Amino acid sequence: MPWIREIEEDKAGGKLKEVYENIKKNRGKLSNIMKIQSLMPDVMESHLKLYMDIMFNKNSGITREEKELIAVIVSAINDCPYCVSHHAEALNAYWKDPAKIQQVINDYKTVDLPVRTFAILSYAEKLTLYPGSVDEHDIENLQLHGISDEDILNINLVVSYFNFVNRIANGLGVEHSDEEVKGYVY
Repeated sequence: MPWIREIEEDKAGGKLKEVYENIKKNRGKLSNIMKIQSLMPDVMESHLKLYMDIMFNKNSGITREEKELIAVIVSAINDCPYCVSHHAEALNAYWKDPAKIQQVINDYKTVDLPVRTFAILSYAEKLTLYPGSVDEHDIENLQLHGISDEDILNINLVVSYFNFVNRIANGLGVEHSDEEVKGYVY
């Protein structure tokens, strides 16, 4: 049970009903992370737009699979079960290997991943744990792995977004169930 009041779909009217319908159209269903923001439908709408712009940007050299992997790593570091479960499910749509995903959640450094991916995840980890210590050398390392400045920005935005969302979920008691985690549009 979340720690603040939420407005259920059947009680939503006006702007909130419109936002709920847009979320279901874009994502397939209404997630608890969106519903927790039901007291502020304008913010929820902006949040959905930010999520869609960052995670579904088709002009990015960072794939949806990589973005979901970043989401899982950041959420695992932040001990956010809600986001780990949701984005592990999304990552499994690409990997189809729950055991490998669990290994990534436990310690991504023990998984056989491409060197470029390790560079991305190392940056994500450092930005999550020690944001004040990130410097130009971290960016140069990504560039050495052939990652463009545009894609570095996209990686940064994914990491930053999930740090933001993890704090919403953990800070307001957002819960998940197996049923709530499944059925989204990837």
